[in-house]
Parts: sequence; C-alpha cells; structure tokens
Amino acid sequence: MSHWASDETKTANFGDERLNKRMEVLLEQLGNKPTQSIPIACGGWAETLAAYRFFDNDKVTFEQVLESHVHSSIERISCYPVVLLIQDTTDLIHTVTKGLKGIGNLKEIEKKEVFLHPTIAITPDRLCLGVVGADIWKREEKSPRKERRNKPINEKESHHWLNGYQIACEVSGSVSETLIVNIADREGDIYEWFLETQEYSPNTRSQWIIRAAQNRCLETSDKETRKIWNKLEKQPVLGTIKFNLPASGNRKARKVEQTVRSASIIIKAPYRAGYKFDNVKINVVLAKEENPPVGEKPIEWLLLTSMKIDTFEQAVNIIKWYTCRWEIEIFFRTLKSGCQVEKLQLETSDRLEPCLAFYMIITWRILFITMFGRTYPELDCELLFAVEEWQAIHLVLNQTPLPTTSPSIGEIIPMIARLGGYLGRKNDGPPGPKSIWIGLQRMRDFVLILYAMKNA
Repeated sequence: MSHWASDETKTANFGDERLNKRMEVLLEQLGNKPTQSIPIACGGWAETLAAYRFFDNDKVTFEQVLESHVHSSIERISCYPVVLLIQDTTDLIHTVTKGLKGIGNLKEIEKKEVFLHPTIAITPDRLCLGVVGADIWKREEKSPRKERRNKPINEKESHHWLNGYQIACEVSGSVSETLIVNIADREGDIYEWFLETQEYSPNTRSQWIIRAAQNRCLETSDKETRKIWNKLEKQPVLGTIKFNLPASGNRKARKVEQTVRSASIIIKAPYRAGYKFDNVKINVVLAKEENPPVGEKPIEWLLLTSMKIDTFEQAVNIIKWYTCRWEIEIFFRTLKSGCQVEKLQLETSDRLEPCLAFYMIITWRILFITMFGRTYPELDCELLFAVEEWQAIHLVLNQTPLPTTSPSIGEIIPMIARLGGYLGRKNDGPPGPKSIWIGLQRMRDFVLILYAMKNA
C-alpha cells in the first residue's frame, strides 16, 4: 500500500497513540475517496463511528491535525533553494443539521459561513509542497467602516494576513538554506505588514511580494510623484515581457505584452488614532499592458516587495513569482469541488474544523501529484505509488502483461488522469487536478479488485 498517509502523520502527537494511529487510517480512507461522504469513504458503520468519535475528541483540534503535515511540508521545503508561501482567504458554507423536528423525520438545517485563511508552500515551478499554517474563524457581526478603521490591527480580520507573514518567518528560521518569499494579493496591502518586517532578524525574516491595493502617499517634495502610481509611471521602462493570458469567466485567452518599471520608494505612515507609525522604505514593480485590444481591460500589476530590484531580471522574477499566487485559487477549487468540503454533514464546528484540516492535507496531495508528474517526469513512479497501484492501472488500461520494471512518473500520471476522464489529445495540455482526483479514486477501486483476485 502507498505510505503517503504515514509520511504525513509520522510526528502526530495527540497524547494518545490510538488517536495517532486513527489519524493515519482516517487520512488514507478519506484520501482514497475525497469526493465521497465520510461513511462511504470509511467503508462501514464501525469505521464511520470511529471517525466521528475521533473528530469529537477534545484532543483533536484543527491545529493539532495540521501539525504533523506542517512538519513534513517544512522537510520538503528544505530541499529547494526558493519556496513561495502563498496566503489567501476563502469562505465556506457549512450546513448544520440540528436533528429531528417535531414528530416527523425532517431535520432543521442551518447554514453557517466559515472563513479559512491558509498559507501553502509552492516552488517557482508550481509544485505544491504542503500547507504550513492556517486560520479558521466565523465572522462576527460586521461593524461600520469608520469603527473598524479605528480598531487596532489585532481586532480586525486583517490580522490573519499578519499571522500568515509570521508563519512565513517561522518557516524561514527553520530552513536557513532556502529563500522564503511570502506572497499576497491586494487584501495583504496592510501598512502594519510593512512594519512587521522590521521585527524579525535577517536570519529569520521572510521576504514578501504584495499586490498594491492603495495608491499610498510617498515621502517626497515632488508633487507630481507624491502617489505610488504616479511615481512608477514616470520611471523609465526596463524592458517588456510577453505571456499568454488564460481564459477566465467571460474573458477570452489572449497574448499580453507588458512594460516593466521599478523604483525604491518611501511610504508616508498613515494616520491611526492612538498610534504613531514610522515611514517605511520598500521596492515596487509596475507591470502594465500599454496597448490592450479594443474593448479589453489592460492587465496591470503594481507589486510591493521587500526584495532588491536592481536589474530588469530581478523585476521579472518578482512578476513571475507573483503569478504563482494563482495556485492557491486552484487549492481552494480542489478543496471545494474535489473534496466536497461544503457538503460535509457535521453537526458542530468542533467536528468540522479538524475534518477540514484532513481535507486540506488531501488537497495538497492531489496538487502535489498533479505537478510532480510535470516537474520530475523521468523519476520512478514508486516514489509516489505502491507497486500494486501502478500494476492495477497498467492491467486495466493496457490489458497486457506487466512490465519487468516500474514505469516513470511521467508515464503513470497521464494514465491516472485517463481514469478520471483526461483524453490526452494533442492540444489538451497536461492533466489537471480534477482528472487526477477522480483517477486516484478509481485507481484505489482497481487495487481492491486486484487484491480480491489474488486472495480468491
């Protein structure tokens, strides 16, 4: 059998060896059938009851479930010279069933909104190495904007972004040979984040790239460049970059050419009631589409960063690393559609939160397998799959005698994707997460059939 579940739970410590072992068993059960309900994935009433008891145990928390996976993720991170830690927030609709209503068998249903803010580790080649931390919460009743503005950062939802950066600094301190770069979209444009950088020593400080949301004021005597965008638009063009923009929603795929500019700037500290902040010096890159097609909105990114930008190549690197932020959107889509977490029928948040942690680990594995086949196609597939897994796939798809040597990762991943509906036509591109998560489930069913035949 595959050892992935034991690898991700090897440092699990719930203070009870039975709970440690149950986590490994349950992770493999849910991982084998991520789109199915917990009873179907567990395969029987006794195993389902054991799963619910596990989630009900006071020792089993969201953080405790993730802890051993985080350790394994940091081990993987240490093998790479550069790793991007991407953070973002998504909302989940949790359906709560409240039991019998009246004499009949109808159940009262309540829907609750849950917010999840994970930080995931990605290589610049977009190989997902794991989840390194996450916040989960329910939103309090929203207060008026003016009242929120005067609250300290630790009383705002914005503090989850600072928590993400603190996690990045903790990881950076654990992997001294790896450059850690924390990446956030516009919601991360928080002045306290810029100040937070100074709280860490150079040995533990994570670098960061944040897409600007605010046209902040600069410390300058030049009235024409007293805002960030004005300043950058007056900088000389360092060069141009070209890329293919994928289709999204109503937007068609098209080619994009952007000019690249950069500058070092000093941002004026904003006013906060009861606080006095220092100005901060940061670097900025502006990537701007100067001549978009008629009727199309220009593609433009203003990226704030703690990293040096002395050359065009360094500026391009900042842009390339920022575009890897899209991987966390794929993570959320896989968590919701591939693992069906919004359909979990769990009565309490105490059950839901550790269960979500399980599915975050499973989501990582799906994305890891998807990209590992593209990154290391020549490696032996037994690095990821057990002998009986690749043999079952070969027998079902090829219907020929088994080869004497195991196939490569590059051979086996498309075969798994074929089980999930991937056609592999000339212009299809490599398989994506959806065909992988469906293919992995079918692979496990074929493995069980293979076992049954051998033991008949």
